[in-house]
Amino acid sequence: MQGWLFFSDPNFWKPVQIQSLLHGVPLGRMIVLDLFAEADPVFTYTESFYGQPFIWCMLHNFGGNNGFFGTVESINSGPFKAQNFPNSTLVGIGITPEGIEQNPVIYELMSELAWRKEPVNLAKWVSLYAVRRYGGMHDSLTAAWKLLFSSVYNCTVPHYVNHNHSPLVRRPSFRLRTDLWYDPADLFEAWKLFMEAAPSFMSKETFQYDLVDVTRQVLQVLTASFYQDIADAFGNKKMAELLTAGGVLVYDLFPELDRLLSSNQNFLLGTWLERAQSKALNEKEAQLYDMNARNQITLWGPSGEILDYANKEWGGLIEDYYAQRWGLFVQTLVECLDHGLPFNQSSFNQAVFQIEKGFIYNGRKYPTKPQGDTYEIAYRIFLKYYPQAMKRLLQTVKGSLTSPSSAFP
Repeated sequence: MQGWLFFSDPNFWKPVQIQSLLHGVPLGRMIVLDLFAEADPVFTYTESFYGQPFIWCMLHNFGGNNGFFGTVESINSGPFKAQNFPNSTLVGIGITPEGIEQNPVIYELMSELAWRKEPVNLAKWVSLYAVRRYGGMHDSLTAAWKLLFSSVYNCTVPHYVNHNHSPLVRRPSFRLRTDLWYDPADLFEAWKLFMEAAPSFMSKETFQYDLVDVTRQVLQVLTASFYQDIADAFGNKKMAELLTAGGVLVYDLFPELDRLLSSNQNFLLGTWLERAQSKALNEKEAQLYDMNARNQITLWGPSGEILDYANKEWGGLIEDYYAQRWGLFVQTLVECLDHGLPFNQSSFNQAVFQIEKGFIYNGRKYPTKPQGDTYEIAYRIFLKYYPQAMKRLLQTVKGSLTSPSSAFP
C-alpha cells in the first residue's frame, strides 16, 4: 500500500486514524511504501508504521520534468536512518518517480545504496561517477560534478517538492516563481568546466547527453532572469528594455535551446509522439494517440486541468509551444504599454489557450533523429550567454551589498 495518503492529507490522518487503518491488517501481511521518504518520511512520526513492514522510497520527480534536482545528502543518509530507527520495520528501499529519463546521476546513486551498508562519501562517489560515466579521468569534469553535487543536486529546503517551476515551462504571468535552492554561480562554473572538457569527450554518448543537459539547465535559469527583466520593464513602463529582454528571450534564447535539444536523441519531441502513434492499429487511432501524447505534456486535460504538470524541455516543444506562449506574452505587454492599458491575465489566458490547444492539434511531424552538431551549438550558446550569466551574477553581488533581496531570480 502506498503511504502517500498519510502525507497528502495530514489534517485527517492523525496517529489514531493511521494506526487504526494499518492495524486493520494483521502485522506483517501489509507492506507500506513510504513514497516520498527522502523529503517527508512518514515512518518517523508513525513509530515505523506501527509495526507494519515498510519500504523507504525516493520519489524525486513529479511529472517526469526535465530540470536538475536532487537531495543527495538526504538520499545518502535516509535509508540508513530508517534501518537504525527504534523498532524499525524497514524491509527494503525503492524508487518511485512519476517519470524517469532525467537526472540519471540521482538514480545511479539511489540504486547503488541498496548494496551499501553505510552512507557513501559523496565527494568521492561523484568523482568516481564521472570516471565511470565517461570512461576516463578529466580534472574539469571531476570539478564540475563536485560543484553540481554540492549545489543543484543538494536541495536542503525542508519539504521541497521537485516540480519544475521555471518560467520557461509555465504559462506566462506576473506570478511565476523564480526562486532557486542553489547558487547559480556553481551551475555556470560547472558549465564552463564541461565546455573545457568537451573537445576530448564528444565521442562519448553520455558526455553528449550531459553537455546538452547542463546547457539546458543554464538556459532555464537565464529564462527566469529575462522574465524578471520583462516584468521590471513593463512595471516601469520602459518600452526599449521590454523589447530588448523579450526579443532576446523569444528570438534567440528559445531558438538556440530548441536547436540544442534537437541535436540529441534523448531530447526529441518526435520520439515521444512516434512511440505513441506506433501503438495504434489504424490511422484514426494514431491521431488519437498523437493528440493524447501532446496533451499529456502540455494541457493534460481538455481545458488545461493540470496545465504544465508534465512539462518537458524537448526539441520541437520549445519552438512550437513554449516560445509561442512567450512570444504572445511579450507582444501583449508591448501593446499594453503602447496603448497605456493594464495587463489583463484573464484575457491573456484565453488567447494563449488557443496556442496551447493549437499545438495539440497541429498535426506537425517532428524529427525522430537528431539534427545539427551538438558541440557547435553548445559552444555558440556558451560564447553568447556565459558572459551574460557572469554579468548578471556581478549585478546580483553589487545589488546584495545595497539591498537585502537578490536581483537574481
